[in-house]
Amino acid sequence: MLKLVGAAMILLAGTLLGFYQASQLARRPRQISDLIRLLQRLETEIVYGFTPLAAALRTSSQTCSTAVGTLFAAAAEALGRSEGRPVQAIWQETMRERWRELSLKQGEQEIMLQLGTTLGLTDRDDQVKHLRLAISQLQGEHERAKDEQQRYERMWKSLGVLMGALVVILMY
Repeated sequence: MLKLVGAAMILLAGTLLGFYQASQLARRPRQISDLIRLLQRLETEIVYGFTPLAAALRTSSQTCSTAVGTLFAAAAEALGRSEGRPVQAIWQETMRERWRELSLKQGEQEIMLQLGTTLGLTDRDDQVKHLRLAISQLQGEHERAKDEQQRYERMWKSLGVLMGALVVILMY
């Protein structure tokens, strides 16, 4: 009886691991879409609202209640208490600290870090160009993420169950 319970727990753990990996794959395209939407909102705030960067980030973050929104809110908060530090350093620090909370990959992080090198340093027109470049790069990443999700989501679910079953079989 104890062996049966142990086998069921191992099978359940393998299944949950597979479903967790599948959910990470499903979450990534949604978070990229949120990131694109927030960057478009940031562009609107900068161009039409003439809003300072910290306030524009805060306003943009309020339109998204996901982890991506908290990323922008953390950047706005850090800029508010910058103590004379450059925007680029604050942006990079915030991106690196908060990136773990997201299901995004290194490619998206590099795009955001690259964007941070120009935010707040140049005039509005140049910032808009860099924001649009980041948005177009993220749209390419979004397409790749959707393709990856379609290819691998079902595989991870099945693989989790099968790995759990393999461990159970090997134990008996």
